[in-house]
Amino acid sequence: MASIDTMKWLESQSSISSVRAAVVDLNGVWRGKRLPVAQAQKVLSEGARMPLSISSVDIWGTDTDNNPLVFDTGDADGFARPTGRGLIPMGWLERPTAMVPLWMWREDGTPSPVDPRQVLARVLERYKAAGLTAVTAMELEFYLTDPANGQPLPPRSPVTGRRLDGDNVLSIDEIDTFESFFADVYDACEHHEVAVDAAIAENGTGQFEVNLMHCPDPMKAADDATFFKRFVKGIARKHGFAASFMAKPYPDLSGSGLHVHFSILDRDGNNIFDNGGDEGTPAMLHAVNGLMEAMPESGLIFAPHLNSYRRMAPGAHAPTGICWGYENRTAAIRIPGGPAKARRIEHRVAGADANPYLILASVLGAALEGIEAGRDPVDPIVGDAYSIEMSQLPTDWGQAIALFEQGKINASIYPDLMRQVYVLAKRQELTGFASRMTDFEIATYLEVV
Repeated sequence: MASIDTMKWLESQSSISSVRAAVVDLNGVWRGKRLPVAQAQKVLSEGARMPLSISSVDIWGTDTDNNPLVFDTGDADGFARPTGRGLIPMGWLERPTAMVPLWMWREDGTPSPVDPRQVLARVLERYKAAGLTAVTAMELEFYLTDPANGQPLPPRSPVTGRRLDGDNVLSIDEIDTFESFFADVYDACEHHEVAVDAAIAENGTGQFEVNLMHCPDPMKAADDATFFKRFVKGIARKHGFAASFMAKPYPDLSGSGLHVHFSILDRDGNNIFDNGGDEGTPAMLHAVNGLMEAMPESGLIFAPHLNSYRRMAPGAHAPTGICWGYENRTAAIRIPGGPAKARRIEHRVAGADANPYLILASVLGAALEGIEAGRDPVDPIVGDAYSIEMSQLPTDWGQAIALFEQGKINASIYPDLMRQVYVLAKRQELTGFASRMTDFEIATYLEVV
């Protein structure tokens, strides 16, 4: 139901004439409707009708060929219901508005199996049944760019007007240069209870990382990450920049990742990874093994787009080998140091372009599979993971699609229909890119062969 405070806030915003009712699709893109502000209370209370297939379109917003949600049902509607997070102010538009975040349900009241929020809810139900609670946090990297050109360019400094040039990792001066932008982002996060921690300048030119705080509600953590991405993109435009969570916007600069930190609490609130020492419990090791076993077939979740695989290159600050280690940032799975009571796992594979709901469903689902199976992982690596021979993550989009479709572990984490339509969308995207000729291809072959 719409809260009184939410409606009072909306009534006090005389400049708002419309709201957006929107759901997140499998690619993490918001899709929905613009509605008159007079409809806000109805949407906040009841939601809105939308096609169930809205969750499964490709990256261009096109229905996928042979999608059973379209062709087997006549593209039937479902109910997009409020998630409970109220209104998300969007003050960066020329005329301020607000968004109502929704998620999809079937006509009969059951969850839509292709809504990414519902996919995560399914995994969290398994945790609840096991008497476990996952505590999660995410770190997101992104680039600020100059939107004046179709190609990504580093932004100009708001202080000097000069274009940024060169890496400036952990530079306080660079953070200070963009203080006005970050202040607005943090204000937006505070207004909607998205708990943000530190912001740093990262390895790439104009690249930054912001950490979201640990949260004992993984659904809220995924919501927060999704809202954060929207805040950053919108507020960047307000300040004359563009913000990109593309995995690899520059071929010669670091890619952008989305790292997940998590621990698991039992019914009494005890961290089941904490054995009082640095090595962690058998349950932690079993979770690590589950993550590693699932990694090849869940690679498409962590690297969902063509560009994602440009980030997955040896020595490019992104893991490529399936391994784990203590305090080792070259490993796909890292066990950070620190107090034993805070013992946790860091999953470092996903790119910033991936869908936060599906990332958490994959990570938490695989960890639980590992705990239930009770198998120990191989020994942790020591040193540079890129120089050690080991099994590799899929580094080709087509291979990742095939592994996802065939994955046996995936069948216990994701609904069958979700896997089917996700593969259809990804194959359609792959075909779309393969059918386009680049200027470089024409220049290479036109008069040579």
